[in-house]
Amino acid sequence: MCDLKFEAERMDPFLIKAIQLLLSLSLLIVLHEFGHFIPAKIFKTRVEKFYLFFDVKFALFKKKIGGTEYGLGWLPLGGYVKISGMIDESMDKEQMALPPKPWEFRSKPAWQRLIIMLGGVTVNLVLGFLIYMMVLFVWGSSFVGPDDMPQGFAVADEFKEFGFEDGDRILAVNGAEFENSVDVNRFLFMRDVNSITVIHQSGEEETIAIPEDIGSKMFQEGVMQPFVPIQNAVLDTVVADLAASKAGLKKGDSIISINKQEIGYWHELAPITKENKEKELEVVFKRGGDIMSLKVTPDEDGLLGVSSRRDFDVQTREYSLGESIEEGFNYGYWTLHDYVAQFKYVFTAKGATQVGGFGAIGGLFPDAWDWKGFWLATALISIILAFMNILPIPALDGGHVVFLLYEIITGRAPNEKFMEYAQMLGFFILIALVLFANGNDLYRWLFE
Repeated sequence: MCDLKFEAERMDPFLIKAIQLLLSLSLLIVLHEFGHFIPAKIFKTRVEKFYLFFDVKFALFKKKIGGTEYGLGWLPLGGYVKISGMIDESMDKEQMALPPKPWEFRSKPAWQRLIIMLGGVTVNLVLGFLIYMMVLFVWGSSFVGPDDMPQGFAVADEFKEFGFEDGDRILAVNGAEFENSVDVNRFLFMRDVNSITVIHQSGEEETIAIPEDIGSKMFQEGVMQPFVPIQNAVLDTVVADLAASKAGLKKGDSIISINKQEIGYWHELAPITKENKEKELEVVFKRGGDIMSLKVTPDEDGLLGVSSRRDFDVQTREYSLGESIEEGFNYGYWTLHDYVAQFKYVFTAKGATQVGGFGAIGGLFPDAWDWKGFWLATALISIILAFMNILPIPALDGGHVVFLLYEIITGRAPNEKFMEYAQMLGFFILIALVLFANGNDLYRWLFE
């Protein structure tokens, strides 16, 4: 085990993320399909295939057990179960042209078919909540209180207009005590925040009103981190082969000035480097007891490839089994809430460009092997899959659910031809969305 951990630490961060992504998606897809498979078996519905990934033209592995073919496809865009007598992505028109058999999906009562279709979404949702419960029980939760960051926050200029000041510490949000100060940006963007109580560096407490549409304003103005912890300009991580590393900067170096502009705190560094993209800068820094200087050229994004040393304390809260169940449920609920809250931005011109595919999903995982980070990312993806799959798009579970609800309410099933065309349209929509999302990833990788 130690050897494996050592080898993982030596692996390229991209490869580590890719392995975690593949492991996570494989787990989630298999469990999602089991969510369909189990109620289908309970209702004595024949399941012809159970596949991880799609087996277009051929499969990497397959084996038939008890009337069901289990296999591994080569196209890693999901997975599926093929249920007899169901209009799905297989488009098995020959089977559907035959008279219905008792074991087929179409022969079962509508309420049974509805349960079968909701099974995958239910599993993903429950699994996400269970993982959060497990993470809280095993590792607890981390938080940074106002007393843990005596220097407070550096505040974006746009928020200083409301009355916030550099050095503010967060005491309460909407009148309720706010435990984890570093969550304030997420709350502003995704929650209904109408007031924030702060303590200024002068010691004065003040409750500041927040505009109702603050989330939309943050998104449109690109101010996603209006509150940044004030930290000393001491390097913690210097990424190999990037600007700072190539220039000779090292972990522990304390930045004094850039191009003769004094650097007191970490947040003062980024504006200077971004204004001087691909321009040579003189950096004066302290290493040990020596004052040194060198030339460094920020990349095309104005980045040096460094991160700061954390200057605030992080507390850990531990939970009993009962407490972890309650808090894990709350964590899962608010995770789902926040994802749904930000989903509206996808339908804006700016939001569409930020939609990501596998690259963006892989970015959720830590770049070094960390089980807590892996499980937190897996829980989030599981909840995202539950929400995305329940959208009323033909070819997704949500599309089938809409048609089944129509049948239950009206007492008549939609025309099979209509269902076939809807399934084809939904499948093409999904392919287009996958290509668009991954195209965004590729564009960002090449040009940003």
